[in-house]
Amino acid sequence: MAKKKEQENTQQNPMAGTGMETGAGAAMNDGTDTKKSGGRKKSKQDEGIATVEVQSGAAAAPAKRGRPRKSDTSEMGEAAQEVMVKPKRGRAAAAKATTTEATAATTETKPKRGRSAKSATQQQEAEAQKTGLSTTPAPVMEQPKQEQTGPVYYDISRLSEFDIYLFREGRHFNLYEKLGSHLMERQGTKGAYFAVWAPNAEQVSVMGDFNSWNRESHQLQARADGSGIWEGFVPDVQAGMLYKYHIRSRYHMYHVEKSDPFALRREKPPQTASVVHELHHTWQDDSWLEQRKSRHGQPQPYSVYELHVGSWRRKPEDNNRPLTYRELAEELPAYVKNLGFTHVEFMPVMYHPFSGSWGYQITGYFAAASIYGSPEDLMCLIDALHREGIGVIMDWVPSHFPSDEHGLAYFDGTHLFEHADPRKGYHPDWNSYIFNYGRNEVRSFLISNALFWLDKYHVDGLRVDAVASMLYLDYSRKHDEWIPNEFGGRENLEAISFLKDFNHAVHEQFPDTLTIAEESTAWPQVTGKVEDGGLGFDMKWMMGWMHDTLTYFSKDPIYRRHHQGDITFSIIYAFSERFMLPLSHDEVVHGKGSLIRKMPGDEWQAFANLRALYTYMYAHPGAKLLFMGGEIAQSSEWNHDSSLDWHLLEYKYHAGIQELIRALNHTYREQPALYSKAFDPSGFEWIDFNDAHNSVMSFLRKGERPEDQLLVVCNFTPGVHEQYRLGVPTGGNWVEVFNSDDGHFGGSNFHNHGSLQAKPDSFHGHDYSVVLKLPPMAVVYFKYQPGA
Repeated sequence: MAKKKEQENTQQNPMAGTGMETGAGAAMNDGTDTKKSGGRKKSKQDEGIATVEVQSGAAAAPAKRGRPRKSDTSEMGEAAQEVMVKPKRGRAAAAKATTTEATAATTETKPKRGRSAKSATQQQEAEAQKTGLSTTPAPVMEQPKQEQTGPVYYDISRLSEFDIYLFREGRHFNLYEKLGSHLMERQGTKGAYFAVWAPNAEQVSVMGDFNSWNRESHQLQARADGSGIWEGFVPDVQAGMLYKYHIRSRYHMYHVEKSDPFALRREKPPQTASVVHELHHTWQDDSWLEQRKSRHGQPQPYSVYELHVGSWRRKPEDNNRPLTYRELAEELPAYVKNLGFTHVEFMPVMYHPFSGSWGYQITGYFAAASIYGSPEDLMCLIDALHREGIGVIMDWVPSHFPSDEHGLAYFDGTHLFEHADPRKGYHPDWNSYIFNYGRNEVRSFLISNALFWLDKYHVDGLRVDAVASMLYLDYSRKHDEWIPNEFGGRENLEAISFLKDFNHAVHEQFPDTLTIAEESTAWPQVTGKVEDGGLGFDMKWMMGWMHDTLTYFSKDPIYRRHHQGDITFSIIYAFSERFMLPLSHDEVVHGKGSLIRKMPGDEWQAFANLRALYTYMYAHPGAKLLFMGGEIAQSSEWNHDSSLDWHLLEYKYHAGIQELIRALNHTYREQPALYSKAFDPSGFEWIDFNDAHNSVMSFLRKGERPEDQLLVVCNFTPGVHEQYRLGVPTGGNWVEVFNSDDGHFGGSNFHNHGSLQAKPDSFHGHDYSVVLKLPPMAVVYFKYQPGA
């Protein structure tokens, strides 16, 4: 995720200490899903809690709408409402997007829907001027009034007392089965049940196609248990109907139209309404799920192809539109399988109104990005990948969310999902809000969302974005712009607790799935077990390796002798975590240039450097990740509005890079030494890292058996070495099994033919040694063969 910093908000917060943040972070130890899907374990709720409870008697009277609890924001004052600014959407990186697109992404124009749009009273306008908040909705076309389609019934609910208890404790992990809109029947009448959390609302109505967007006709009722959940059953609501919630706050006469936080489907941007929808897909990936389960805990290769759905391929003949999910399902699985990747990683495919955010500014956490198709279309894509034996990892963003009015921000006229104090609740880098990890209901929302994608979409792993920004209270802030924790430190204790609970819940409910942290600091035990004090992730991106390696390869080979330590340093800490080596999207944007453009020298040297870089990465301990376009040596920087330059494959060197990646993935899968001890120091041994003069380094990768050993030799200059001697641990033969200088890849085809016999001549601290040829600017693998 791009870390380009924008102007920071330095306002102090008068709301600090008002008690808005309800609920301390409680440990979340047990899951609550009602289904076993995609490998999920059965939970306590499966065994004894009914999904629907129908209350007897007449509809309950509306709940009293008096003053809020002390934990609410009843005495914040007017100035307090000014603190949390409404910054622009999108990351700082997206600031260059056109005014037209940014406007379309942030404006809620709802023509031809018949919603009432009366102006605010003079009193409201005066209050708005005081507080800096807008109480007047965007103008819409005036429509003739229509009679309401039916009453709202309050004698039906999907929520039990136990559900409410878990929700308030921060331990309800399948809220998507409870809140939101759900098609149901009441006494033989079909309709939809609606439920939304808005504890500081005075009135909540559901409005949509079914009542001509009338804000008043279909009011929900607050539950009497103080949970802050409003619910009701509306007859005759059908699948596909659009809706929103109209929320009147207890404070400052603030009212707003909100999309449903739990909506399973959203209309296409720039429109922002929720869609009544039930998920229906007949999965055909049983074989994959069984295979995933059987391989859990066993060493296996991880070669990940990172992908942005909207810019992998486009349809130039159709206004250059992106492929739909179903079109991707026809092309992507075969392509990824042919190249030999084990997984794809999708940049966020949750609903986001602004394409320039790349998906990292989410307003619909439970809805698939509708610009590419329906939720079932996305399921079809994942299903197709699974049937080809390809795992699916999704980027997940619990670190921040945008300020779009229809989204989570200022949801019920208070800072409900975000922390009230901007020193903890506002992100200066991305002009976005930060979740209040200390509020139990917010924790339930986020962990439910994580499990939702593993459950309903059969996703195999989640890469958690921007973990470092969650862990540190002073992340990207000046010394006077953050609040120390209760012990005076900079660690965000609430976020740490949340991440542990998230990982515990994922691994308890879906033990054969992965969680991966994008964490860029030296925070200890990111991949340590929760019970041992770690955060509980399965892997962590090795950001230090990425930075040092790209810095080294960008240098002219004549100067590399002075920087040998840059390329060898990563091994010092390579086994301190379970690392994934990323060459990600962040390295090919914002003026950084594409990977091939980072390489020095003429065309031949640049491509030789890139081949050496990739071959070295696959030999280095850890899992692998490559962003799309890297496999064809994309010449230009990545542009989210354009397709990859597939025509480059018409050129020899670009086609050679693609062939290299295909061969590397095949070798990676076929050689256990490259993955069986990827996170174990016993799987690596230096031969020589001191030949800085020649910019050569060599090491062994080891598997469980002696015959699994690979000797890896890296020559990072264009010089050829005809007789290069290396020490090896034992006698026997060494056979070249991979050479980045092969002619099929665009190299000079300088090979070691036949077997190289190790002779009893001690060298590099070993009793035996071999003499080999080192091709120019290349990395070579030799496989050990026991015997004379």
